[in-house]
Amino acid sequence: MTSAELHGDELIAERHLPAGPERVWAAFVSPASIAAFWGGSHATVPRESVTVDLRPGGEFALDTRAPNGATRRLRFVYVSITAPYELVFDEPVTGLRTTVTIRASGDGTDLTVHQRRLPPELRTSQAVDGLASILDALAAHLQHHRQHQIGEHDDPADPT
Repeated sequence: MTSAELHGDELIAERHLPAGPERVWAAFVSPASIAAFWGGSHATVPRESVTVDLRPGGEFALDTRAPNGATRRLRFVYVSITAPYELVFDEPVTGLRTTVTIRASGDGTDLTVHQRRLPPELRTSQAVDGLASILDALAAHLQHHRQHQIGEHDDPADPT
C-alpha cells in the first residue's frame, strides 16, 4: 500500500514494490510502462503520447485522458539522472520538482516520490490520492509484468 502525505508545498509518497531496482527504474523510463501506470486510477495515458529523452535537459512528456475525455499534456525536463537509483525532473510551467528515489530493500524496492514547490492548486487531498493511485498502479503493472515473465498466462490452458 502506498503512503502519501502533504506537508505545505511538498508531497511525499512511499511504496514498497515487488521488483528489483532495475525493473522499477525501467518502468520510469520506458514509454510503454509509463503509459501503463502514470494515469493511476484517475486517467489513462495513450502509449503514443509518451516521449522520453533520458538525459539532463531532455524532455519527458505524456498526455493524460480523464474519464470524461478531457486530455491534458504534461511536460517535464530532466534535471539529473542516476540510473537506477534517482530521477529528478521539473515541470517547467509551475516549477514543481519531482525526485524519484529507488532503493533495494529485501525482496524488492523501496520507492519514494518527493514533489517540492507544489503550486497552491496541487496542495490538496486529491493530489495526495492521485499520486498514491499512480504508485499503486505502478505496483500492479510490475506484478502483472512479473507474472508474464515467469510464465504465468491469462489462459492457463494456453502454454504460449
